[in-house]
Amino acid sequence: MGLHLTTISIALFLLIQSSLATLFPLNITDDTPSAYEVLQGYNFPVGLLPKGVVKYNLDESTGQFHAYLDGSCSFSLEGSYQLKYKSKISGYISNNRLKDLSGVSVKILFLWLNIVEVTRDGDELEFSVGIASASFPIENFYECPQCGCGLDCVNGKVSKLRIKASFSSI
Repeated sequence: MGLHLTTISIALFLLIQSSLATLFPLNITDDTPSAYEVLQGYNFPVGLLPKGVVKYNLDESTGQFHAYLDGSCSFSLEGSYQLKYKSKISGYISNNRLKDLSGVSVKILFLWLNIVEVTRDGDELEFSVGIASASFPIENFYECPQCGCGLDCVNGKVSKLRIKASFSSI
């Protein structure tokens, strides 16, 4: 009787295991696009986010998003720009527009100002801090900056940021 029960138990175990293997294969592929691919899907370059986004969520019906870094991030770019990213960046995304941003700030003179909106107009990106905005060529954002060293981490130099002299008050 004990041998018969053991044989049934083993058969049942193998049946359950093969069923689970069918439902949950070992080689699970994640077809979820990265945060950088999502940016590109809305016509933005990947370099708006630094390297190291560990996860994100996006409500496609409203455009509300949250991107998460492993920690806060800061770096400098030539031209006296210092950028800071909090570990959580949020806002609303639509084609050619990021609005109601939080978690990204830029140092202008002696003040840290929150970047609240980014819009794309052709080959230009306009960054708004609410009271003023500045435009930059999109080519500055084809590469993701790295926390601590920006775009030139190999040589330890601060990279050059091409600036289009287009500052305006809102």
